[in-house]
Amino acid sequence: MTQNAPMRLAALDVPLDSSGAGRGEERAPAALRSAGLLELVGAADAGATEVRIRDPRRDPTTGVVGAAEVRRASAVIAGRVRELLISGQCPFLLGGDCTLLLGVFSALPTGCGLWFVDGHADFLDGRSSPTGEAADMDLAILTGHGPPTLLDHAADRLVDPGSVILLGHRPDELHSEVARENARLDPAIVAFTAPEIRQRGPAAVAAEATARLADRPTWLHLDLDVLDEAALPAVSYPQPLGLDWGELTALTRPLAHARNLIGLSVADFNPDHDPEAVHATRVVAALADMLRAPRSTSP
Repeated sequence: MTQNAPMRLAALDVPLDSSGAGRGEERAPAALRSAGLLELVGAADAGATEVRIRDPRRDPTTGVVGAAEVRRASAVIAGRVRELLISGQCPFLLGGDCTLLLGVFSALPTGCGLWFVDGHADFLDGRSSPTGEAADMDLAILTGHGPPTLLDHAADRLVDPGSVILLGHRPDELHSEVARENARLDPAIVAFTAPEIRQRGPAAVAAEATARLADRPTWLHLDLDVLDEAALPAVSYPQPLGLDWGELTALTRPLAHARNLIGLSVADFNPDHDPEAVHATRVVAALADMLRAPRSTSP
């Protein structure tokens, strides 16, 4: 999106926490709204979805916590996203956790791309995930590598792996479990770890990510645990070796203003770890900076 084609953002609350435990991610949309997000980014209020997961049990077939409720929530999200797109608005989903993407891509036209900005690869499955949370495996599910019976879709995958760019996940050297998950990634997925982004420069990586998917409508997803734990500890699974705030803005701002952006989402803020709302204020400021129109645009 550019100054010549301003975004008509429609903020939709998606308080989805796939742990089934009612964790703080459920309260993230309200916390971001209270910190002034809609006013700062000029978004219309599209209301909220009722997508809470209350079944903490792992489904014996898929290995996913609350599988039936994840399926139902995805259908609800898909319906709302579809409505917003039909009305000509740009959906801006306030999560919740990354599981919301299952609903998003159930609504999007075939052939869309995904800029997946996340501190984790999210490429486990019902057996390899230690938690069974769908947020451990959402990218795997989207690209056809997750539990095949989780969603009610005839298609094996919702996103072509070659249409995904993974940005900011942690490198193998952080931990052996990280290395094992990274090794599961479909080789067609273009991936840059957080240290690689720092080394190459976030603006350069953003330019490459934009160019690679410029020929198709693309969704931008931002999981806030892409930030280093020192920058944002208020997430459920904080990690070192992540991006800082300036790097995050430099990386995501060009993506948020790409002409082919079809919608965006933010996930994994946990206000339970932010009783004074200090981090909520910082997150909202960063999102406003990301969405602020660039000073110059290409013709």
